[in-house]
Amino acid sequence: MKPDTTRNARLALACLDLTSLNDNDDAAAIDALCARAQGPAGPPAALCVWPRFVAQARAALPASIRVAAVANFPAGALDAARALGDTQAILAAGGDEVDLVLPWRALAGGDATGAAALVAQVRAACAGKTLKLIIESGELPSPALIRQACLIGLDAGVDFLKTSTGKTSTGATPDAARVMLETIAGHARRDVTGFKASGGVRTVADAAIYIGLVREMLGESALGPERLRFGASGLLADIESLLLRRQEGSEKASAPGGY
Repeated sequence: MKPDTTRNARLALACLDLTSLNDNDDAAAIDALCARAQGPAGPPAALCVWPRFVAQARAALPASIRVAAVANFPAGALDAARALGDTQAILAAGGDEVDLVLPWRALAGGDATGAAALVAQVRAACAGKTLKLIIESGELPSPALIRQACLIGLDAGVDFLKTSTGKTSTGATPDAARVMLETIAGHARRDVTGFKASGGVRTVADAAIYIGLVREMLGESALGPERLRFGASGLLADIESLLLRRQEGSEKASAPGGY
């Protein structure tokens, strides 16, 4: 395996938000997810689940693996009471991070003020915790709207801008990511705001595209879990396949009579 592929696999794992947001998730599914997060390749950055599973996940995981949950998800309605209720439930259950859906339909319909007010209220409600703003970039019809959505988050003080819920037809795309990263790079909070690619990132090769964009737009210092995340359920399988295959090959090569 090429050295760059190995580095990308290790980085993708370190920055992975291992996610389960299925409508039929239950306690058994979350137990299985927590077990996967403690597999042989190493731990991800976080698990991302529905708010009702935060306490279960937190109890099952070491403190080094963070627990994130979604708020105002997936619809992103202009409903501050719902968004704040979700956020408060996440924090009360021991969650470390909140992934908030921007009221993107309201923004696209011209109500940027209402959308910004909701984000600001949630930011205040989870002060001191990591807040990721899902802008649903695939549903915003122009780069200008993607940029405006990003500026709402940046001005409110969110910690990450995230592409997508994964529940619409278009998830993360390199074109949208470039607009998002350009907006971060041009803002006063460029050195403290991160980027999360979510929706359709299934392989290390997919992740490598976004690693390259982050390196180009934000610099090498942004390549770590404090500034880069991948929201995915299937990506871990490809990471494990690559890293464990390399580990097995190294063990064979170092064994007496190895090859």
